[in-house]
Amino acid sequence: MFAGRKFAAFLFDMDGTVINSIAAAERVWTDWAQRQGLDVATFLPTIHGKRAIETIGELMLPGVDPVLEADALLKAEADDLEGIVPIAGAVAFLKSLPPERWAIATSAPRELALLRMKAAGIPVPAVIVAAEDVTRGKPAPDCFQLAARRLGFEAHDCLIFEDAPAGIAAAEAAGASLMVISATHTHPIATPHVSIASYDALGIAVDDTGWIFLEPQRDAA
Repeated sequence: MFAGRKFAAFLFDMDGTVINSIAAAERVWTDWAQRQGLDVATFLPTIHGKRAIETIGELMLPGVDPVLEADALLKAEADDLEGIVPIAGAVAFLKSLPPERWAIATSAPRELALLRMKAAGIPVPAVIVAAEDVTRGKPAPDCFQLAARRLGFEAHDCLIFEDAPAGIAAAEAAGASLMVISATHTHPIATPHVSIASYDALGIAVDDTGWIFLEPQRDAA
């Protein structure tokens, strides 16, 4: 797993990558989709990994303002935090990282991201790039490039952790190395990238310049 590779920093998506908020998100989006007369089963898979404003805008629903609807959805999601939990091993793994060497780049608005991280018990990094920090959301690479710059690095020197197709495409466009987190996948995603279901088997080592190596946990099976 990235044998001999070292990275300037680790960049993490949030939903589906370090926390599992699918149940809460899908409750809110199901209610919204039903009010819009959408086929819920077809629509729900399209919401993951992208900003709400872009998900709504792509539908081009008559009389629907994506900005107003996205704001209303934020309020509804902020009120529904039930069942939000960390991905297995994520808390310990994030706490093991040098604080100045990791960031979260999420399609969620900052307010919602902070609420969900708190609900899941995820440590909050010094650098968070949220929906309102970029003009183009995933699959554009902007959020990962900005997160890397705020840490003082370039995205191509970082390892990105992602779970959703839009985020995977964003990481690829940023020129970064990529690890796919499959913990919340109900069906396997075809990907050439390294894929893991949890962080339990991952450990790190840091060289004398602060660059990070991945290494298996000694007590992992």
